[in-house]
Amino acid sequence: MTAELHTESTAMAKVIYILLIISTVIGITGVIALIMAYVNNDDSEGWLQSHYRFQIRTFWIGILYIFIGVVLSHVIIGYLILLFAFFWLIIRCAKGLKQLENRQPVKNLESWLFT
Repeated sequence: MTAELHTESTAMAKVIYILLIISTVIGITGVIALIMAYVNNDDSEGWLQSHYRFQIRTFWIGILYIFIGVVLSHVIIGYLILLFAFFWLIIRCAKGLKQLENRQPVKNLESWLFT
């Protein structure tokens, strides 16, 4: 029963991380992930809430990085920022998934980099 409860409690957060990763190719999945994270944030355990907050922050910080990259795309550095944002999102979600799998809260929730 505990393993089943563990799977149910972490399944939604896992899906959101995966949707965020997929958003690097299909952007709309990021918006879906954001909505799901906001909806599930209040009704979950404390350690799991840290993952939802982390996912919400990942979305908004990612949007900021992409915006800056697009604005600066007239200069070479904009493309480098967009490339950074791509890898940043994947690494950040992978680290979040690892902590989720270990049933640990996100270690550095306020970080703008990885965790």
